[in-house]
Amino acid sequence: MIPPYETGGDQHLSIEETVAALDGIVLAGGEDLGENALRDRAELALLGAALDHNLPVLAICRGHQLLNVHLGGSLVAHLPDLTGSEAHRPAPGRFGHVTIATEPGSLIASLAADTLAVPCHHHQAIDALGKGLVVTARSEDRVVEAVELSGAGFVLGVQWHPEEDAEGSRGLFAGFVEAAAGHSALSRPTR
Repeated sequence: MIPPYETGGDQHLSIEETVAALDGIVLAGGEDLGENALRDRAELALLGAALDHNLPVLAICRGHQLLNVHLGGSLVAHLPDLTGSEAHRPAPGRFGHVTIATEPGSLIASLAADTLAVPCHHHQAIDALGKGLVVTARSEDRVVEAVELSGAGFVLGVQWHPEEDAEGSRGLFAGFVEAAAGHSALSRPTR
């Protein structure tokens, strides 16, 4: 876990030093983008460095949105205004469940089922897609539920919370761990 911090100064590692010590990065859920400027800046800097170093990235909920914004995309500010439903966040502190369909041949399709019910808790979602991102899963109400970065190794954003669904998302975490282990093996010095 890397707490958000301002870069620079003697007391902190640089973003480059931090990323060099990692084999992969998970961008977790949390408050909306724009609600915590320190976290936003820190995570955007880490994400940029991780992408520059071809580090495996798993971006969950807020992280999924952050990935899109980092690559120049935009967000729907309040999803119920678009969908007419509170299905993606039925009440504070409660997860909704939506059914998603994955795109054949995508990374997410190789890690999860073709269709699955996923737990979610968000009121924002991807609107305009960031540069290089490809939509690889949508919910039945057409909300973008997964994106992958074209031409990258393992860069996957999911709008739902796979940590709340061990059975349906086990392959997602296993795939990320495998990608991180592969990155670690490539980055170790040879003797």
